Amino acid sequence: MEILERIWEALGLFFGGILHGFERVVTGMFGSSNARYVKKLQAKVDAINALEPKMQALSDEELRDQTRKFRERLAAGETLDDILVEAFATCREGGRRWLNMRHYDVQMIGGIVLHEGKIAEMKTGEGKTLVATLPLYLNALTGKG
Repeated sequence: MEILERIWEALGLFFGGILHGFERVVTGMFGSSNARYVKKLQAKVDAINALEPKMQALSDEELRDQTRKFRERLAAGETLDDILVEAFATCREGGRRWLNMRHYDVQMIGGIVLHEGKIAEMKTGEGKTLVATLPLYLNALTGKG
């Protein structure tokens, strides 16, 4: 019986190693699902970054007025996802002006992930509190809590 157990264990290690190696090859070729997801979000972050000069050029009053404009657009039928890029750019500029803290790209990604109802793991010091302002601002525009 002991010999059969050893053979079984050896076969498990052998085939487990092959499967692990295959998984590493596939992940190396196509990227992990998380890496592909983050890459997809990068397009939104790039669009947010492109709006930064426009947001910086707004007066404080014009920046505040963005909230009213977003609410009007939502009332007209647009969705939160439709205005996400502009709302996040507005929130970033507000943070820069009034908190003296600019959201970094990784924080933008974290905000998008949270808005989508997913979990984002971030290390200590990466700005989780600042990340939370992005989906909070966006979702508060609906006036539903």
